[in-house]
Amino acid sequence: MKKYRPTTKTRRQTSHIEFRKFVTTATPLKSLTKGFRRGDGHNNTGRITTRHKGGGHKRRFRDVDFSFNKKNVPFTVKTVEYDPNRSGFIGLVAYKDGERRYMLLSKSARVGETYIVSETAPVTPGNRLPLKNIPVGTFVYNVELKPNGGAKIARSGGNYVEVAAKDAGYVDLKMPSSEVRKVQETAWATVGEVSNDENRLINLGKAGRSRWLGIRPTVRGTAMNPVDHPYGGGEGRQGRGRRRAISVYGKPTGKGQKSRRAKKYSNKFIVRRRKVGKK
Repeated sequence: MKKYRPTTKTRRQTSHIEFRKFVTTATPLKSLTKGFRRGDGHNNTGRITTRHKGGGHKRRFRDVDFSFNKKNVPFTVKTVEYDPNRSGFIGLVAYKDGERRYMLLSKSARVGETYIVSETAPVTPGNRLPLKNIPVGTFVYNVELKPNGGAKIARSGGNYVEVAAKDAGYVDLKMPSSEVRKVQETAWATVGEVSNDENRLINLGKAGRSRWLGIRPTVRGTAMNPVDHPYGGGEGRQGRGRRRAISVYGKPTGKGQKSRRAKKYSNKFIVRRRKVGKK
């Protein structure tokens, strides 16, 4: 991590990742990038559907491969690149047949190393194979929820899922949230951890950097009027005035309250609920 001399109040707190130690090029491959409209939290009628989103620096979209549909063909890492749309590093890989794609790199990936997507691949970081062929206790990322459904789980910088157990055609996975859930053993996963594990140590330092990232300010509910939030109103500073914490929409939130739907389709796959509340 890079820190600064405290020349200002902001500099005293700010910390950056030293990208020059990891990234090998600053120019993405043009054929695998395109422009796109970032979500600003509004729907087609202009109403806010996700709060605290909007603005931010313009970005180019990198077409990252999460399907991994080219199997049994080795590929070599050509570059390590920064992707403004995700926290892990991506890399341009070249398959033996000449095709090039972007992939989310593992923590140990380096330029020139070769990996493969295969059922018979060695269980080493960067290789991808079915969960049934991965030993218990192994860390994996880019995990599928359904066979051939594409990588959905553990894609953030430094993230990983642990293979906890195997039984009756399913594999128990311990999620980053501490939840344990079942996934079919024929689903695929990449061995290792996602690159850029220092991402969690970043301190933005000032409000302006949040705005560059497209994060808008958050206003406390107690500072609002009654029409805008359940905590609003009252003379001077007031508490929330209710036993349980709720969101602006009146739904339970925080403090260990359960917010998952009782009839959610995936409840039958949950072996152990995630730990909530104060750690």
